[in-house]
Amino acid sequence: MFTAIAASFLGCSVEESGDKATSEGKQPENERIEKLIGQMTVEEKVGQLNFYVGDLFNTGPTVRTTESDKFDELIKQGKLTGLFNVHGAAYTKRLQQIAVEESRLGIPLLFGADVIHGFKTVFPIPLASAASWDMEAIEKAEKIAAIESTAAGITFNFAPMVDISRDPRWGRMAEGAGEDPYLGSQVAMARVRGFQGESLSDAQTMAACVKHFAAYGAPEGGRDYNTVDMSERSLRETYLPPYKAGIDAGAATIMTSFNELNGVPASGNAFLLRDILRGEWGFKGMVVSDWQSINEMVSHGNVANVAEAASMALKAGVDMDMMGDAYLIEIPRLIEEGKLEEKHLDAAVRNVLKLKFDLGLFDDPYRYSDTVREAQDIRAKEHLEVARDVARKSIVMLKNEGQLLPLNKDAGTIAVIGPLADNHADMNGTWSFFGEAQHPVTFLKGIQDAVGPNTKVISAEGCNLYDDNRDKIANAVTVARSADVVVMVVGESAVMNGEAGSRSNIQLPGIQLDLMKAVAETGKPVVAVVMSGRAMDLSWLDENIAAILEVWTLGSESGHAAADVLFGDYNPSGKLPVTFPRNVGQVPIYYNHKNTGRPYEGDYSEPKSERVYKSKYRDVQNTPLYPFGHGLSYSTFEYSEIQLSADTIGFDQTLKASVKVTNTGPYDGEEVVQLYIRDLVGSVTRPVKELKGFKKLMIKNGETKEVEFEITSEDLAFYTIDMSHKAEPGAFQLFIGSSSEDVKQSGFYLKH
Repeated sequence: MFTAIAASFLGCSVEESGDKATSEGKQPENERIEKLIGQMTVEEKVGQLNFYVGDLFNTGPTVRTTESDKFDELIKQGKLTGLFNVHGAAYTKRLQQIAVEESRLGIPLLFGADVIHGFKTVFPIPLASAASWDMEAIEKAEKIAAIESTAAGITFNFAPMVDISRDPRWGRMAEGAGEDPYLGSQVAMARVRGFQGESLSDAQTMAACVKHFAAYGAPEGGRDYNTVDMSERSLRETYLPPYKAGIDAGAATIMTSFNELNGVPASGNAFLLRDILRGEWGFKGMVVSDWQSINEMVSHGNVANVAEAASMALKAGVDMDMMGDAYLIEIPRLIEEGKLEEKHLDAAVRNVLKLKFDLGLFDDPYRYSDTVREAQDIRAKEHLEVARDVARKSIVMLKNEGQLLPLNKDAGTIAVIGPLADNHADMNGTWSFFGEAQHPVTFLKGIQDAVGPNTKVISAEGCNLYDDNRDKIANAVTVARSADVVVMVVGESAVMNGEAGSRSNIQLPGIQLDLMKAVAETGKPVVAVVMSGRAMDLSWLDENIAAILEVWTLGSESGHAAADVLFGDYNPSGKLPVTFPRNVGQVPIYYNHKNTGRPYEGDYSEPKSERVYKSKYRDVQNTPLYPFGHGLSYSTFEYSEIQLSADTIGFDQTLKASVKVTNTGPYDGEEVVQLYIRDLVGSVTRPVKELKGFKKLMIKNGETKEVEFEITSEDLAFYTIDMSHKAEPGAFQLFIGSSSEDVKQSGFYLKH
């Protein structure tokens, strides 16, 4: 039963409340929150800011089945606001009962988790789904993730990660949407909508957490957790837009980042949290620290001890302390000694309680602990069907020389070779702790399921992922020689990217490139299926392998999705959300770079004796191996010249730009039509191109569709010399095409 105090702020008597809180006759939410805060001790308030992992020795999820554990007393004492990385409807209900029925105030718990790309049904990693350029598919995937997660008791999701990354050495590129702020913003909104639906009080939705605020994706050297230092203009133009987009989509929470920004750690950065987030953007939600990031301010060196860190973080606007105990231990003493005003504590508690109210936990604390729904909703057949569809939409065909693909299902003998060819454990990828390793469909299995009855599929591992043992290469070569065509499945394992997965070498790990070379020397036609969580250096493959599919990490339906593309049951439509470099020496490389005073567009191989004093390398081209937006199809798409509604527009007018796109065959296919703009002269220099719109559409073989974009002065705005956000009059170039490099071009003027 509820305590009398809990029943009083719910607006009902203890007798009326029964085993669950009722929403009948309740007071307005803000009044209930203020009444509850007025009844809390300082220690109970701090307890609402204290968030623990379910297993203190494991960063992955923990399912507890025992009748009691070490958290029970802390919950009874009101020292925990919730737990993360635990799940299970029955277990979370038991913990919720302790909080609601045995603690003094009866405040329900939050249960959080990193559901980054699916719960038990595992979807492609976020970088992969971003490659689909299909916002409807992304939103649908996150909706399913929310349905499954909430069925297991999870109410608070530490996703989406919206950090822009232009450096593939950084392992957490896998968790984001790539290098572009416009595409990243569209993906952020789609993911928030998917997680949160129409209402947080819907038991099949959960609170989204936009992370990591801010600029976590730009660490020096591509090394995780490292320092970030940039101009405010770069921050606002490139890195902040996806966070803002996620918040505008209604994200209930936001997470601080591990990095410092311009000398101040993000978890104590009042400029980010107070001035921009709360002040400029009007964010009313809850802010949570990343794991122990408040305590880590001491190591950063801007505070002397944890007490100073706790005070600085709370004043800056961090409401909840994840795994640090900084608030729990330090804040009561700081308030007692008069070193911290209690109003800062109350403000944080208010935001935490509001989240719990918005989730409907005060009206029905057990709404997310339904064992019947848990049994029905997790890994449902229709969920796996969506996972397969999103996965195949995420695959990018980088190269298809001589139309080697699609393969014939009756091709004779197909060899499937590589350490990732029949590897269950790595199919789910980074940050997929809830997905069991036995479930994913491997590439070998997907191919075996797809081929005709007269086709023989043979396989070999070829090499190991984590050592340089060459003993298996000879067998792989023998297998390749016995085949009519070879599918090589190579790339990164689940732990080679993601958090703490930074790499200075972005070629194929280990001796996989040696394996590729040995198989290629057989002269058999080879298709490379590359699995990764980042842009990679695939230069050797591009020069020597006829067909290359970038499949990223696809999750539960990996093998089936890849087979759909390999055999032409699905016409590939993915486009790169990141630029692929020719080698790591080009990094960072991204399409929307600035021009220089000495731009160079010539041939890098000019005689070395002829020094060309331009911005260039002397050993490699400036251009990328594969540009942003690149992705081939089994169809070919022909673009007409651009038609503009006017050659000059005013600040209050709309320009319409259109092209006709014809599928010249031989298959029906989807094309992502991309719009780019260049401001030729600005009070500060502008990038050579900026993505401003895209449309993904199905065009049947032989069909022509007209695609129209609308451009306003708001689309042309940027941070000017005085840091005001506005458009400036002048000349603009406009590009429409199938990638950032393959475009048609036109131009117009903006006038006052």
